[in-house]
Amino acid sequence: MTETAIPATSDYPARLSIEAQTSLSRASTIFRIILIIPIAIVLHLLVSSGEGAIVVVNEAGDVASTSTSYGFGILGTLFFLTLLMILFRKVYPRWWFDFALNLHRFITRVTAYFLLLTDRYPSTEDHQNVHLDLDYPDARTQLNRGLPLVKWFLAIPHFVVLFFLGIAVFVVVVLSWFAIIFTGRYPTAFFDFVVGYLRWSWRVQAYAILLATDKYPPFSLR
Repeated sequence: MTETAIPATSDYPARLSIEAQTSLSRASTIFRIILIIPIAIVLHLLVSSGEGAIVVVNEAGDVASTSTSYGFGILGTLFFLTLLMILFRKVYPRWWFDFALNLHRFITRVTAYFLLLTDRYPSTEDHQNVHLDLDYPDARTQLNRGLPLVKWFLAIPHFVVLFFLGIAVFVVVVLSWFAIIFTGRYPTAFFDFVVGYLRWSWRVQAYAILLATDKYPPFSLR
């Protein structure tokens, strides 16, 4: 099948583009909710928060009390540790950045597959037709030491808009499911809208979650 590149036309440090397939498998689309289960399990185990029991034993060897502890999950841990490194050391290690970026690339491939944007089963390492990029920052010259403390607050307008856009994306994906079943194609306008939503969301994540840029994200699907 042939593919058409839909490039991101932004000079923002975080970029996303997805190559649109001119024809999609009806069978894969119909059973997508089942086909995605194995890779969804892998992703869940990778990013889910840990949970464990804390048991307190007294001197006699009896259980005095128990409690449950919860972790932040890998995404929460990445955020908090990155915040601390920038705040106290003003560093963003390259290996740390590469890990976070490749994790989000994997998440985006799974998301694109779930949203019917591609028939290619998500790879754990190959980019496939989902291209997500982020410029590596020089923490000492490009990142403000204290800004990570308030980026989540500054990004609230984006979170609000993305919430409502997310509702629209759900409707568009449902309509696209029927369109693919009957025509074998993802309507171009719908495809561009969903990719635009993912692109906007990625810019906000790069700013407020990965803390990799101080450039405020534009309110744009482009």
